[in-house]
This record gives sequence, C-alpha cells and structure tokens, in this order.
Amino acid sequence: MPEGKQGSPAAMHRTSVERKSDLELVVTRTFNAPAHIVFEAWSQPELFQRWWIPESAGLSLLSCDMDVRTGGTYRLVFRHPASGQPMAFFGTYREVVPYKRIVWTNEESDQGAVTTVTFEEKAGTTLLTLHELYPTKAALEEALAGSAEGLPEQFAQLDKLLAGRS
Repeated sequence: MPEGKQGSPAAMHRTSVERKSDLELVVTRTFNAPAHIVFEAWSQPELFQRWWIPESAGLSLLSCDMDVRTGGTYRLVFRHPASGQPMAFFGTYREVVPYKRIVWTNEESDQGAVTTVTFEEKAGTTLLTLHELYPTKAALEEALAGSAEGLPEQFAQLDKLLAGRS
C-alpha cells in the first residue's frame, strides 16, 4: 500500500514532524511494540545508544550516562570526524512515569528545549509523541535545520531495534 494510506504499514511507521507554533515542535510515530518495550529503549542506556544517533550523521557516541528517574540527569558525549572537540548534551529528567512519559531539559545552551516523550499503547502498538518546547523562535529554527532532520532516521533505527525485542 502506498505511504500515507491510513492503516497501511507504511503510514503506521511514518514519522510526522510538525511545527505547532513559533516555539513548539511535535514528532509522532507508531511502533509495532508494546509501550513498556518502547519505553525501555528510551530509558536504558545500553538500548538508547544503539538507535539514538542517525547512522548518516557520522557521529560516534563516546559516552552515554543516563539516570532516568525524576530528578536524575543525563550526559551524552559525541565526536564528529570533522571536529577535534567532543560535543556534550546534558540535562535533567523533570518527570519520569514508567511506560507513559519522560520529560527532560536540554541544558547544553540557554536555547535548549524542554522535551516530553509520551508512550500510548493501543492493541500492542505504541504511539510515541515527542514534544519540544523551545525558549525562542530562533532556537526552534536552528533545531529544524539541524537535529530534527535526523528524527525519521533515528526512529527507523528504533524500529529495527524494537523488531528484535517485541
């Protein structure tokens, strides 16, 4: 079936990236796995690091430290072959509700978003919604031109990981 036909396998696995306002980005995708398995892929460092970096980005993940609980922190350190300096992304988990919701800050700059990911299970599949709220329109524009481009590839990689776990 062509992509976009409601209910077709291609439509189910399509990543939708939508700008909701000058400060908000919403990304949705349905995965063929129960919510607890999708949640684990977001909350267990050994799983998270297997899908988070888009393969086409050319980045290496040097470290992945995640304490996924309300008040916990994370720190991801990457290296790009074109840069001599590693890049760190870090923040705090504001809210963690197992198998339902994760909210975290992105504190590597004052333009970092607050990210909320929700997991809604329906008949053994999970609708994942990623909502990012940016402090300025410019910060959202920068994200759309950069990291947001990789989300469809990242979610396709997550699909592959989940296929082996569900």
